[in-house]
Amino acid sequence: MTSNSFKKILVTGGAGFIGSHLVEALLERGIEVVVLDDLSTGKQGNLQGLGEGRWSAGKEFEFVQGDIRDPGTVKGAVSGVDAVLHQAALGSVPRSVDDPITTQQVNADGTLNVFLAARDSNVSRVIYASSSAVYGDGETLPRKEGTEGRTLSPYALTKKINEEHGRLFGDLYNLETIGLRYFNVYGPRQDPESDYAAVIPRFVSALLSKSAAVIYGTGEQSRDFTFVKDVVQANFRGLEAQSSACGSAYNVGRGGRNNLLELLRTLQDLLGTEIDPAHEPPRPGDVMHSWADTALTKEMLGFVSEYDLSEGLRQSIQWYKSNPG
Repeated sequence: MTSNSFKKILVTGGAGFIGSHLVEALLERGIEVVVLDDLSTGKQGNLQGLGEGRWSAGKEFEFVQGDIRDPGTVKGAVSGVDAVLHQAALGSVPRSVDDPITTQQVNADGTLNVFLAARDSNVSRVIYASSSAVYGDGETLPRKEGTEGRTLSPYALTKKINEEHGRLFGDLYNLETIGLRYFNVYGPRQDPESDYAAVIPRFVSALLSKSAAVIYGTGEQSRDFTFVKDVVQANFRGLEAQSSACGSAYNVGRGGRNNLLELLRTLQDLLGTEIDPAHEPPRPGDVMHSWADTALTKEMLGFVSEYDLSEGLRQSIQWYKSNPG
């Protein structure tokens, strides 16, 4: 099976940061695309200018504004597609701690709606976004599939539920599913303004405005920062993988780690700034260290990261400079 075997693909959350990159990559490969997004966190602007302005919603691809919590909406969007790249979610640990009910409804119930619609529409395969958060308080480093600990946030729990449903839908209904455990994805189009913004866009935004970057805790917590173009390739490897790879979830990371102080120093070097960070108390639900063992992903999906941190940050900074505000 190859990605070219799929003529029409649904991207849920396609107006989001990762989703919009997937939409662009699919269009570049000549695949027909349907986007489903309720625009609660995604933005129409992420879908403007795709392919250097060659593609726009309503012309080169279909855009459906709707909520994955509504089964009818999901069923309509899934109808007629060959595969689904399911990215729609509320993707923040702090948000899930503040509002566990909505996180459960969107991330877990919404994903169940996607699986059900895919099953009932005879979709060939669903690639869905999981998260490194499923490892919770597991102590093994690097994080290796099968060494998960207790989940530490409602967000992490929803992703763990999704993985179990993905396995069950394969066992019970022969729906091919592959989960991708993203490790701290960053890159162009990632929103720095949200109250729950990820660390790299927050740091870049602060430094570009000559302000102090805020670090929650000591800054010694480490992450496997993964460039969005690697995540796009991992989704395509999932589409191309043998059926024997289905029913499981795999790490998608660079396979290295940097603590937040190191990250900030690298950004300061790239931007030519010297601004001391501001420290605030640690946030509940955050893990201390995250680092992907990618051996199984390479074996089963053929995925290997192509972007080191410096190159990914350079491309990201260039985008933020070109897209202020």
